[in-house]
Amino acid sequence: MKLDILAIGAHPDDVELGCGATLAKEIANGKTVGIVDLTRGELGTRGTAETRAAESEMAKNILGVSIRINMGFADGFFVNDKQHQLELIKVIRKYQPDIVLCNAIEDRHIDHAKGSELVSSACFLSGLVKIETKFGTEKALQDCWRPKQVYHYIQWKNIEPDFVVDVSGFIEKKIAAVMAYKTQFYDENNKGPETPISSKNFTDSVEYRARDLGRLIGAEHAEGFTTERYAAVESLYDLK
Repeated sequence: MKLDILAIGAHPDDVELGCGATLAKEIANGKTVGIVDLTRGELGTRGTAETRAAESEMAKNILGVSIRINMGFADGFFVNDKQHQLELIKVIRKYQPDIVLCNAIEDRHIDHAKGSELVSSACFLSGLVKIETKFGTEKALQDCWRPKQVYHYIQWKNIEPDFVVDVSGFIEKKIAAVMAYKTQFYDENNKGPETPISSKNFTDSVEYRARDLGRLIGAEHAEGFTTERYAAVESLYDLK
């Protein structure tokens, strides 16, 4: 299956928080979308790797994503090295996405910046013909493939976006996908330890950040992204 968009996150729930509404909108527009989680989120204070797996599957179904893969890298300890790059290259070549969305370039959690760098490196290297890979038990060598664009969503820190996507009408689906991770986010009945993302303030911030970005472009809600190179348009009239 070739994908139009592959969204990658260091942990299950990163993608939903960072670009869930954008994915929901693109899926509604007929695009095929996949999600790759680099780790199982096993070091998370609340919940377990098993609960995160069940929650991520529920979120996948809410968004209508075609495929979701977990790479099983070590939460907190994966690095941007040859071994990890090659494993990710195999997935990129398998699904041949035109666009890759990935972690914020800088953030509070160290895995987010590491994930950002790892994905960017793998996307570049995936286009090199002399790197030979096979996917799983397949015998044939994979064709090289480099995504046309790599964009980084915004997470904990208020990074200034290079562009924003109008996601009016899709914020409810994003929130539903986020709240599928019921062990991670605010629930008045959950008596687990408090974390930076378990407060009601954090949950509310998901919506009010989107509302504020929407305000700045004259829309109801928006999600922001940064780019690794200039975003080009054919005409001034392509800009809203």
